[in-house]
Amino acid sequence: MWLLSGPLTNQSKTVHFFWSRTGIEVYCNIPRQRGKRAEMDGDVAVGVKRGSDELSMYSSSSSTMAANGGDTKKQRLDDPPPSRVLHIRKLPSEVSETEVIALGLPFGKVTNILMLKGKNQAFLELGTEEAAITMVNYYTAVTPQVRNTPVFIQYSNHKELKTDSALNQRAQAVLQAVSAVQDGSSPSSDAGIVELAPPPSPVLRIIIDNMFYPVTLDVLQQIFSKFGTVMKIITFTKNNQFQALLQFSDPVNAQQAKLSLDGQNIYNSCCTLRIDFSKLVNLNVKYNNDKSRDYTRPDLPTGDGESTTKDHSLLGTPSGALASYSSGGGYSSSLSLSQSSGAISPLSAAAAAAAAAGRVALSGTGVSGVLLASNLNDEMVTPQSLFTLFGVYGDVQRVKILYNKKDSALIQLADGNQAQLAMSHLNGQKIFGKVMRVTLSKHQTVALPREGLDDQLLTKDYSGSPLHRFKKPGSKNFQNIFPPSATLHLSNVREGIGEDDLRLLFSNTGGTVKAFKFFQDRKMALIQMTSVEEAIQALIDLHNYDMGGNHHLKVSFSKSTI
Repeated sequence: MWLLSGPLTNQSKTVHFFWSRTGIEVYCNIPRQRGKRAEMDGDVAVGVKRGSDELSMYSSSSSTMAANGGDTKKQRLDDPPPSRVLHIRKLPSEVSETEVIALGLPFGKVTNILMLKGKNQAFLELGTEEAAITMVNYYTAVTPQVRNTPVFIQYSNHKELKTDSALNQRAQAVLQAVSAVQDGSSPSSDAGIVELAPPPSPVLRIIIDNMFYPVTLDVLQQIFSKFGTVMKIITFTKNNQFQALLQFSDPVNAQQAKLSLDGQNIYNSCCTLRIDFSKLVNLNVKYNNDKSRDYTRPDLPTGDGESTTKDHSLLGTPSGALASYSSGGGYSSSLSLSQSSGAISPLSAAAAAAAAAGRVALSGTGVSGVLLASNLNDEMVTPQSLFTLFGVYGDVQRVKILYNKKDSALIQLADGNQAQLAMSHLNGQKIFGKVMRVTLSKHQTVALPREGLDDQLLTKDYSGSPLHRFKKPGSKNFQNIFPPSATLHLSNVREGIGEDDLRLLFSNTGGTVKAFKFFQDRKMALIQMTSVEEAIQALIDLHNYDMGGNHHLKVSFSKSTI
């Protein structure tokens, strides 16, 4: 066993790092003190309270501890003061350095890391104490997770990490690349840090595994632009998997993105990024639309499919759902602060970007899939109308209009993510002349009435409906989830149906058609009503409308204007 560095001394505590054949061992000399046990939630504790000292548990034998002047029993300490060094425990055995670093990225610059994989633990050093305080406070309300496993984060007793980078090469290499991204520079090589191999290409091939929620071209641009200038993106489906080719302006940026993002989840527990270098060195993009885009050529035609807009920024933050943190290192992120949000994936900045874009909310396990819609027009609303409208954002299982309060209804969706997505888009929208309010319900399910008791047909079970939009993972419907808008996207238009036919059909819903545009194949079209309320009414009335010849019209909200 060899001494890794000089002792770290903090008041009466002396800590030594040693290198052995089994990894890094840490031993300490700590006098006995009395303290508080960590507050535990099952097997997870979050916050500043702690039980045994973070370092006393690293002893491999009682004799070694005694030789260093310690006691063989675990020591108790009072709560430590805030420190920019954080101690992370209960990590999965297969955890990577990038995943640990990613926990701290949204809160500030990460300046050092020490992995203790044999102990399933790590130390993470942030650039400032304020950043560490923000991180601990956030993860007090939201359980931190790595690879779907809850982990424990608390302040360390140490004010800084002193590690020998020659014996911590991979962690330092990852940290070097991430730091370069935060500083806006390129990684450099010095004596103590392993030099990364030259990147073979500026083009990355991205595969999305476990795709249960939408991953659009705009979401990919938001995620990868954190690492450099994204020039071109092409998305496609191959072997029933959603894939993309993404070209950076510099191969070094592609290397940084691959190093930091490979294996991460975009959304909580799903949409896992698998990233490799492409054999291509340049992408040829012919059209700017929702499947491909050349950010250096805004003059390209849209081709087939829905036209793109000039502004590819986020579509806005759902009201009351998100709060913004500034990292101080050029890496900003919006993070959900709701107590009920549960775990946030390690790629929190990407997930927040997607949430702000209206694709998915940051929710975790235990979040109810049942919504309460209130202030409804009780003379007009029906279970079917609510099924159609809420079905734009999730697979509605059951709808129940309350018997004693018919201006309110319970809507059960397939899961909590879909429920929060629907809530973020539909709360405050005007339907049947009244502003609808949508909140999460305390109910976990919508109960069906006993047979013969629902004489007013206020409850409907849609669990087996063929009209669910999101049953199939990777469906194009995942890529077309947008907030309610005055412009509607029509698909599955029957051959022979013209513009005048569709204008008349939509005028009969009580609104006025402001503009119309067919796509080249005339199977899809855009139709613009004079208001969002009119568009909502038209969607409720005409989605799945039978046009004859086994053609049912599909209607969804569009992000485009005509």
